[in-house]
Amino acid sequence: MRVLASRGMTSQPPTALAQPVEIASTRGPIAAALTPPADPHIEARTADPPHVPLDGAPVVVMVGGGDGGLDGPVGLYPALAADLARAGMGTLRVDFRIHRFPGPVDEGVHDVRAALAWLVASGAGRVGLLGHSFGGAVVIAAAVQEARVASVATLATQTAGAQRVAELAPTPLLLVHGLDDVRLSPDCSRLLHSMAGEPKELVLLEGATHSLRQRHPEVRACLVEWFARTLLAPVTA
Repeated sequence: MRVLASRGMTSQPPTALAQPVEIASTRGPIAAALTPPADPHIEARTADPPHVPLDGAPVVVMVGGGDGGLDGPVGLYPALAADLARAGMGTLRVDFRIHRFPGPVDEGVHDVRAALAWLVASGAGRVGLLGHSFGGAVVIAAAVQEARVASVATLATQTAGAQRVAELAPTPLLLVHGLDDVRLSPDCSRLLHSMAGEPKELVLLEGATHSLRQRHPEVRACLVEWFARTLLAPVTA
């Protein structure tokens, strides 16, 4: 477990061009936004870039909380997508079909699994999952059912719907939570960390509330390092 003290970090969030995507599913269409990995030899300048084949690149699927949307907590996901693109990883930000509280975890799992199938058909390589709040339980539950998921990370996750977290191992699991979260206590992530098998990591952020907005630069850096380590590293037997 790591507890990261606040250091007053500030950073201008980067931007990345995203391609709107509609994913077909048996329960209705799913809205998403794809940001391919950045080409290290070409700096994109156009507002409407052509489709870039994934060609085996790793991709992180991102989902938000019960209120859905593509941007995550206080706009974290577009900035994180740009960070990951520069690190050689694509992202697929997925909006849940159903927005309500409490959210239906099984319906969210359906959406994530449909996104995974779409990515495989589109030529993606290793896939990681990232979810905030309600979405944290969704990505844990989805990864338990999907052997093709290579890495999972959660932000301020709920425990409801994530009870099978022990079955996730040996898929790596990162849990990030703000110590000032009054909506979902950091004990939620502490509990899931205690239940999960290895490899696992728990990061607690001083001064961060449920949205983690007070520590977004550090959250982004932590997630880029995590997914680079778990998706870009060579696969060992």
